[in-house]
Amino acid sequence: MRWPRKHTFSIPCAKTKTNRKPSAASARVGDSADEGQSQATISTIYDPSCDDKYTAKNADGYLEHSHAVDLDLQNKYSKPKEAHWLLRRIYIFTWILGYDRERAFSDLIAGITLGLTIIPQSIAYAALAGLSSEYGLYSAFVGSIIYVFFGTIPQVSIGPTSLMAILVRQYCFDKPIQIVIVLTFLAGFVELLMGVFQLGFIVSFIPTPVTKAFTSGTAVLVVLSQLPSLLGVRLKGRPSIGDFFTHITPTDTGLGIVCLCVLLSLRMLAQVKFKQNTPATQRLKKLLWYISISRNALVVFFCGLLIFVWVHKSSLAAIPFALTAKVDSAQINFKLPPFAFEHQNRTYVFTDILQELGSAIIVLPIVAVLANVAIAKAFVKDGNLDASQEMLTLGLCNLAGSFFSAMPTCGAFTRSAVSQASGVRTPMAGIYTGVIVLSALSILTPYFQYIPKSALSAVLISAVVFMVDLTPVRDLWKSNKKDFFCWVGSFIICLIAGVEMGLLFGIVVSMLCILLRLGNPQIEVSLKMHESSHYIHIVSNSDVYYTGVDTIRNEVRAACALYRYDFPVVVDCSRFMQFDATFVEMLIAVAKELNEHEALLVLQNISLKLQEQLPVAENIRFCNEAALPFGEVQLQDVKP
Repeated sequence: MRWPRKHTFSIPCAKTKTNRKPSAASARVGDSADEGQSQATISTIYDPSCDDKYTAKNADGYLEHSHAVDLDLQNKYSKPKEAHWLLRRIYIFTWILGYDRERAFSDLIAGITLGLTIIPQSIAYAALAGLSSEYGLYSAFVGSIIYVFFGTIPQVSIGPTSLMAILVRQYCFDKPIQIVIVLTFLAGFVELLMGVFQLGFIVSFIPTPVTKAFTSGTAVLVVLSQLPSLLGVRLKGRPSIGDFFTHITPTDTGLGIVCLCVLLSLRMLAQVKFKQNTPATQRLKKLLWYISISRNALVVFFCGLLIFVWVHKSSLAAIPFALTAKVDSAQINFKLPPFAFEHQNRTYVFTDILQELGSAIIVLPIVAVLANVAIAKAFVKDGNLDASQEMLTLGLCNLAGSFFSAMPTCGAFTRSAVSQASGVRTPMAGIYTGVIVLSALSILTPYFQYIPKSALSAVLISAVVFMVDLTPVRDLWKSNKKDFFCWVGSFIICLIAGVEMGLLFGIVVSMLCILLRLGNPQIEVSLKMHESSHYIHIVSNSDVYYTGVDTIRNEVRAACALYRYDFPVVVDCSRFMQFDATFVEMLIAVAKELNEHEALLVLQNISLKLQEQLPVAENIRFCNEAALPFGEVQLQDVKP
């Protein structure tokens, strides 16, 4: 079948009722209307009154013939061959062959620096979760080593975090440690499934204001949960304000405040600037930076050393500070997670554990993935992040950690920033970090009992207090009220009902806003003129799905009623998404209503494939944007 000619139809002028129906006569593209007639022509790519009809085969053949590209040119710009799936999943194979002495030295420095940072953090985060110190260190060495083989971002540090600790405390407080270990396994399993099925798009449904509110709310909860230990309050449960202040211990309060001031002061050392940039000042600045990033380890070490010396000169009972619990055994054992166990004359089976955990099985891995992907995005160099691989890696870290009695883990922004500043080159730095943590487990665990609780609380508070960001309150109120209420609502609910409910609130509100927008697309209706002919132009300023077809139909009816069906209606279909039977029925109904008043319906920017879904109608025409003779200069809005 030959490629048929393009046809034109005439747009009648206003108040020309006798020429409402389109003429079946056709002319070549570029032919103008008869002189003296007040008509404008729009080129169409399909005229249902023509004997020759387009087919998909003809259209494809025409496009191939018109847009043929030289094969040599195509090959020149062809996409690079994708790496084998084994290289993409076991990511160490992509860089280990090019590993040299320079990279090894840089990774050694970064690994040692990170090890000195992660040890006190792991102890503190285990205490925050209500666990013994060794469980934080178990989590630290497993995540660091597993990420070496599967991780893609050298700066990311997998281990215990304040976010995971507070979620563990919320779901597993005063519950057997075996439940925490099973939670680690289940979280890793869910994260692994998310990576296998490439569910990274779930993270995109959590908007940035909700993420910021969630982070700020979590930081506030961490600070509030650590205030009793910082001030030496030893009351259980939730005491009243009066009881809280009457039970403050002066010695613990003094030590905690001193540690907090020292930590904040050492934090400022990294920002010291010198007037002259000499080799001596550069070395001094580097030294100050190392002292700054090692502040947590320094405070914990000196406080523990002080208590150790004090105990050996007097006795443990004479110490006026609250100390961490004694670690009876920190031997590393590889064993299956306890899916069934006995605790206090009660037998727990797997179903009992699931009931105890409840929504934590879903909430905790989603939060971990959200945090990990956000950190990876912050440090990726070329912007090419494989989110599914990061999910797989995080899932493997938690799955492996559950076999070593670890608590749930994810990436930590502060430790990742330390790795970046330390000059890390590859994930191999995690090996050195893991070795340092293992050394601490085998050598230092008898000395963990000498660490004051107020010092650990000061470490946690100084680490998370800067995560509280209230600037969105001012900025969002000026820019977007919807995001403002999402932030405020999520933040308040995080503090009142828990972090998972605050996150859920933000997601639900954002999804409702999306659904409302899908059901009510932004439609622009205007009367336009070309030369002496007028037409009603209807265009959507947002994507239209089947949920918005009623809005389109109502806008067409309202426009036709306003202009008394005197002009043809041109509907821009370029933003009609997922064109289906709902769109077809709407357009047929609109065409019938217009046909009753002898008005023409022009569908603009609709492909040949979609045109074939519409039945042949006397008053339906199709045109594409390139064929329109109206330009922005020629086109002008006309007030009714």
